[in-house]
Amino acid sequence: MFKKTAAFLLAAAVALSLCACGQAPAMQTPEVTGAEMETRTITDALGREVTVPATVEKIIPLGNTPRMITYLGLADKVVGYSGMDPEKVTPLVAYAYVNSERWADVPIVGTDAAGNTSYYPEQMILAAPDVIFCTATSGEADDIQAKTNIPVVAVSQGTLFGKDFEQSLRIIGEVCGVSDRAEEVISYINDSLAELSELASKVPEEEKPTVLPAAATFKGVHGIEGIRMNDPVMLSVGAKNVADDGTGVKSSVIIDKEQIISWDPDYIFLDSGGVALVRQDYAERPDYYALLKAYNEGHIYQYPSSTAYYDNMEISLANCYYVGSILYPEAFAGIDINAKANEIFKFFLGVDDYLSVLEGIDSGYGEVMLG
Repeated sequence: MFKKTAAFLLAAAVALSLCACGQAPAMQTPEVTGAEMETRTITDALGREVTVPATVEKIIPLGNTPRMITYLGLADKVVGYSGMDPEKVTPLVAYAYVNSERWADVPIVGTDAAGNTSYYPEQMILAAPDVIFCTATSGEADDIQAKTNIPVVAVSQGTLFGKDFEQSLRIIGEVCGVSDRAEEVISYINDSLAELSELASKVPEEEKPTVLPAAATFKGVHGIEGIRMNDPVMLSVGAKNVADDGTGVKSSVIIDKEQIISWDPDYIFLDSGGVALVRQDYAERPDYYALLKAYNEGHIYQYPSSTAYYDNMEISLANCYYVGSILYPEAFAGIDINAKANEIFKFFLGVDDYLSVLEGIDSGYGEVMLG
């Protein structure tokens, strides 16, 4: 009897021991949150399949995506970004300026201005984002992902008012759960362009004046010789840009100043950033400007420079309305340009009266007096 009881107790002890051993690994497994357990696969603009968390709370935007995520209301999710020193940011880099306080302690993890691209994987790893957005090539995106082991979603840099920009907003919106806002931004842009086209269509083609967008900002500021060809701002209101070459491809180039005399446009619009150079040139060569109809008739105007770390969508769109109001005052009589500009800035940037901020650095709208 004793032997049977002892055997039973020994067997029970072994069974309990085995159960305890089987449970040990589960007890030692760290708790995993739902967001960490759940992932999904998306296809980015380069056709790459990227596995991202189901819920994205922290992001690093590179290239032109810091601007895009600002438009989508995601600035609070940024834990690192590529860009310039916050102390050097001006209101013409609108997305960065409105985020300057919010991102004051957020690390800069790279630079990509004027084609000088350099990213810092170590800083990205320390920032520990859920996903990195970039406007890089497939090779660069793969390289960043390999070095950081963080999902990298590539989107198009986006052309001004282009479908590729819309695609970029949609991809970011899908990844970050703000698809509704992405569609809202896209609709706002397209509705504005439709309104601009409708207003401009009221003016017969033969009555439309010729125009030249000059002092263009690209890889720095330029004088009157820096011009825009096939400029989307001018195209939005059907303006007769004397520099257009018929290709429809936007480009900014330096031309011989004598070509401007040959074109002799009725109106000239200057980027605010280049006005000082034009005034300096006028002081040295007043006779040159005396040959221009736009100068003699008081038709030289400025608008805020719209290119700073790629195209500013909000400034460009506001500039469209301004150009329309100057070229076709009767057709645009119902548009209060100051109110419209601030409406646009509020929608994209989330701040009130941003036009006053631009005017504070002499980058508002108005006629340019050279002499």
